[in-house]
Amino acid sequence: MQITADVKYVGVNDRKLDLFEGQYVVPNGMAYNSYVLLDEKIAVFDTVDAKFRDEWLQNVKTALNGKQPDYLVVQHMEPDHSANIFAFTKRYPDCVIVASSKAFVMMKNYFGTDFADKQLTVGEGATLSLGKHELTFYTAPMVHWPEVIVTYDKTDKILFSADGFGKFGATDTDEDWACEARRYYFGIVGKYGAQVQALLKKLSVCDIEIICPLHGPILKDNLSYYLGLYNIWSSYGVESEGVVIAYTSVYGHTKAAVEKLAEALRANGCEKVVINDLARCDMAEAVEDAFRYGKIVLATTTYNADIFPFMRNFIHHLTERNFQNKTVGFIENGSWAPMATKVMRTMLENCKNLQYTEATVKILSSMTEENEAQIAALAKELC
Repeated sequence: MQITADVKYVGVNDRKLDLFEGQYVVPNGMAYNSYVLLDEKIAVFDTVDAKFRDEWLQNVKTALNGKQPDYLVVQHMEPDHSANIFAFTKRYPDCVIVASSKAFVMMKNYFGTDFADKQLTVGEGATLSLGKHELTFYTAPMVHWPEVIVTYDKTDKILFSADGFGKFGATDTDEDWACEARRYYFGIVGKYGAQVQALLKKLSVCDIEIICPLHGPILKDNLSYYLGLYNIWSSYGVESEGVVIAYTSVYGHTKAAVEKLAEALRANGCEKVVINDLARCDMAEAVEDAFRYGKIVLATTTYNADIFPFMRNFIHHLTERNFQNKTVGFIENGSWAPMATKVMRTMLENCKNLQYTEATVKILSSMTEENEAQIAALAKELC
C-alpha cells in the first residue's frame, strides 16, 4: 500500500486470532502495522507479530526494491510489534536501531542483546534527517508502556503514533472506526489518560495530516474527529448522552427491575439506554459503554456477603482504568442481608468526581410496589 510518494505500508493482517492479548475478542482479526519511508536514507517503522515474520520480511523486501534500510525505528516493545527485531538485524546487519533508552533495556530482556553496536538512542525532541524527510521523536511514556516513542515526519506531515489511535480489526475490515477503537482504547490504554493528554499537548505543535498507527487503518480524512475523540477519552469526558445499566441477576428478579428501569427511562425521555448483562456480554464492551456515556446504573445481588462476581470484576475494570466524571445509581437485591450498594460504593470510593443519585432501589428478593416507585424516582432523576 502506497501511503505517500515516499511511505509504504508493509504490515500484515491476522485473521485467525480469536483473543488479542489473551482477553479481547477480535471477531475481525487484528492488524500489525509496519511502514517503510524511502529517502536518501531509508527507515523501517516497527516489526510485527512473530507468527508473521516471513510475510513481513517479504513485504519489506518488496518495498525496498533492492535497496538496503538504514534505520529500524522501534517505537514500542510489545511483542506484537517488536518480535522480529532480531530476525531483521540478521537480514540487514548494517541497519541501525533507533529507539528510546528503555526500549534497548527491554531488547536485552527479550533477545539477550541490546544491539550495542547498532544503537541510536533518541529522547524527547530528538531529530533524524533521512534527506528531504526530517523525523522528530516524542516520548510517550505509559502510552501504554514506559519505553514508547512516537515519530513525526514534517515533510509528509505524518504522525507514526505507535499504539495510539489504534483499533481492533484487520485493515480491510469494513466497520465503524470509533466502536472498535474505543473498546481498544479503554481496554488497553484507558488507565493512562493523563499520559495521553500529555502526549496530545506535545503533538499540538505538529501539523498532522496523516496518522499511521500500529493497529488498524491509516487515518487521513477528518483528523479532528479522531483527535477529538482521543481528547474526550483521555480526559474521561462524556462522549455520548445516555444511561448505561450494568447488571447481574441470579433468578431473574434483578433483571426484571433493570427492564422496568429501562422502560421508565425511555418514558421519561432518555433516548439512549444501554443494558449489559455482565454474565453474558463481552466485558470489554461493557467497560467501553461505561466510559462512553455520562450516567450508569449498577444493579446486582448480595452474594456471599459481597456482590455477585461478575459485578465485582466489572467494577474492578472500571476503577483500574480511572473511572471518573459520571453520575452513578444503584439497584441492590438481597433476601436477608442486602449490602450490595454498600459494597459497590466502597469499591468506587477512590474514583474522582462521581455524583450519586439520591434515589436508590433496594429489593428484598422480588419487586414490590415500593420498589416500582423507587425505580420511577431513579428514572426521573437520571433523565
